[in-house]
Amino acid sequence: MAANQQSTLGVIIGNRDFFPDKLVAEARTEILDLFKKLNITPVLLSDADSKLGGVETFAEATKCANLFKQHGEAIDGILVVLPNFGDEKGVAETIKLSGLNVPVLVQGYPDDLGKMDVVNRRDAWCGKISVCNNLYQFGIKYTLTTKHVVSPSDPSFIADLNNFTAVCRVVKGLRKVRIGAVGARPGAFNTVRYSEKILQRHGISVTTIDLSEILGNANKFTATDAAVKEKLDKIHAYANTGLTPPDKLVQIAKLDVALADFMAANALDATAIQCWTSLQQNYGCNVCTSMSMMSENMLPSACEVDVTGTLSMYAMQLASGSPSALVDWNNNYADDDTKCVLFHCGNWAKSFLPDITISTAPILGTSVGTENTYGALDGRTPAMPLTYGRISTDDCKGVIKAYVGEGDLTNDALNTFGNRAVAQIGNLQGLMQYVCKNGFEHHVVMNASKTAGILKEAFENYLGWETYQHA
Repeated sequence: MAANQQSTLGVIIGNRDFFPDKLVAEARTEILDLFKKLNITPVLLSDADSKLGGVETFAEATKCANLFKQHGEAIDGILVVLPNFGDEKGVAETIKLSGLNVPVLVQGYPDDLGKMDVVNRRDAWCGKISVCNNLYQFGIKYTLTTKHVVSPSDPSFIADLNNFTAVCRVVKGLRKVRIGAVGARPGAFNTVRYSEKILQRHGISVTTIDLSEILGNANKFTATDAAVKEKLDKIHAYANTGLTPPDKLVQIAKLDVALADFMAANALDATAIQCWTSLQQNYGCNVCTSMSMMSENMLPSACEVDVTGTLSMYAMQLASGSPSALVDWNNNYADDDTKCVLFHCGNWAKSFLPDITISTAPILGTSVGTENTYGALDGRTPAMPLTYGRISTDDCKGVIKAYVGEGDLTNDALNTFGNRAVAQIGNLQGLMQYVCKNGFEHHVVMNASKTAGILKEAFENYLGWETYQHA
């Protein structure tokens, strides 16, 4: 995954006074040094606020909780550090009193077999179980480290902490995401229907606009407008435009400005757009280039008004720190049961298309005229890591559900057009069985990362969404 982005974590250093106090002071220094290296901002008691900056008594828990409240908007998650047995009530009460509903990671230090005497013994192995028991009793969700006890300097803990900050980003981002739905879904695609009400229940807002309003606003602009000229410059810098007539590039730029204005006016994080066939018939180009540029700039945009598709794109982007793309589970790859073709006509982010060219959409062109499909991107995705997945609203059950998994994109030969890739996935046939039996859409999202575990932890543990992780 990408390098750790700026995160802020509340830190609770547990203590139990009949265990060695020096361990608390040492842990505080070690955690602060690690946070500095990983670009994480800490919020924790100082050694002037409590005994060595630890939390044990109710008074210390209250003081730490109040500190967390003061920084509540900034805190993405909480790290519980147990340099010794710790006080399970102190930890649980701090989190409860803070009122924060954020992910919690519990770490405990290992004992040294050569230092099991009274002045060095930790017993954090046992204490961690007690802390987790109390968190469970209090109804507080939490995440565990890969090793039951682990030193902060251990590579596995550093990986755990980086993954945890990614979980925090996903949870925080999805609880307040704002998505723009531009136009109506294609009439032929019942598959991209979704429940706006179920999404709203989970804090996910959808702002709708008729496609005619966007096209009407786009047509108000001229080639000489400063905003259009600026977009044209960005388009030329973004991709090879040699196959596209200048007047079509102006059309694309005008549409891009209208979409950007809509997003800014509504503080949107992502969009799902009616990309055919009204756009081609009534405006004369594809919106794919604009969608690709938005996705590359971390404002994901999905085809065919697939709102839960763009929600999936946003989630993967938060997990990895890199762009996502909406694709079709499209074709078998010859007779290899572990490989398949991923395809769209195409609007994938530039990160997936090193040979990106603005071209036409041949399939759409058969019905609306190829001359009306300029703006679709042509390009092949090379070998790279793959995380795939999908979030969906299940109206039959009234819930949000998801599946995630990992594989690889390959350099296998693929002679076709549009945006295309070959994916290799273990037990691919079993995955397709799961997708079909559980009523998921033909769209899936891909990301160049290995973040399936992060997504499952965020979706299932903290957001309460039923999530299948394919293995």
